[in-house]
Amino acid sequence: MSGSGEGTERCDFCRHGIPTDPVERSVDGRTYRFCSAACRDALSERQFVFSEYHGHRRMTTGVSGLDAKLPQGMPRNSFVLLSGMTGTRSGAIEDELVWRALRRGEPALAVVYTEPPVSFVQGFLELDWNVLPYLEDGQLEIVDCFTDRVDDRELMEDRMNEWNRHLHRVADDATVRVRDAGDLSEVHNKIDGCLERRDMSDRGVVVLDSLTELGSLVQPVQAYNFVKDVRAHVCKGRYVPLFAAATFQGDATVFPHDLDYMLDGIVQLEGNPELVRDTLIKRLRVQKMRDALSYSEWTAYECTSGLGMVTFDPREEMDGGEGGGGDGASGGDGGPSGPVEPR
Repeated sequence: MSGSGEGTERCDFCRHGIPTDPVERSVDGRTYRFCSAACRDALSERQFVFSEYHGHRRMTTGVSGLDAKLPQGMPRNSFVLLSGMTGTRSGAIEDELVWRALRRGEPALAVVYTEPPVSFVQGFLELDWNVLPYLEDGQLEIVDCFTDRVDDRELMEDRMNEWNRHLHRVADDATVRVRDAGDLSEVHNKIDGCLERRDMSDRGVVVLDSLTELGSLVQPVQAYNFVKDVRAHVCKGRYVPLFAAATFQGDATVFPHDLDYMLDGIVQLEGNPELVRDTLIKRLRVQKMRDALSYSEWTAYECTSGLGMVTFDPREEMDGGEGGGGDGASGGDGGPSGPVEPR
């Protein structure tokens, strides 16, 4: 019988450990060992094996503050809520999640409720991340749930300056418009169509800019069912992670902040005024991440052009230390609680 720990023998098909007596099969004089008859038979039927242990089922986001709190990565089949106070720049965090996926060579899909596609694209450029080539080749697509809610769409486009007209033209071919953003079955179908077109299974990332805005357009039961269905079909069915932002107004009993039981991950974002006097310090912590090791302490951060999320220790910064980050260090707040007098 196989042991446990680092010395565990791994199945020659699925690459997971073999906790009991292995099931064997000989081919051309070579003996293969499997964890189960199902894996033995699967090899006979499919003629391939998984080349890495669990690697295709886990991911690192590329966002330093998140990855530092998830040292073993996060499951790819996760629906993650970015629950943030106003001003915590959840949009910039979602932009970085998309950018890191693109730079890994993976596709990305953005569902936007709070701004037109041209503004969404401009947000990346302001962070010094040029997504225009990715829009042009289809690696980045946008599901537009904003534009058709504008009363006079032509007037909005006529008032664009030349630069924004250029961005609009580039984004237009990569944009799928939703005719009725309150028709969540249409939104779901548009998302599914984009994922199917880009063959997004076990790769890529989806971001949704505001569950709060989505929830304001429909009855609560419709919003709950949308989250349940998208989580089932996108995250659990395709193993594509979805990150959805929501503005927290202090009431944990309303949608979407009452979804703790359903969500796979919750990342809390806050602006804390007590760490440094007269300064609102952005902090994050991973409140929950199903099936993953996570560190739940608060970490201070800022989102900066070119670098994305940078973590730091605000007390060391005030003391003139070298607490700046961006290298994935935990950047915990540290020190005693209470305000710090500025120098």
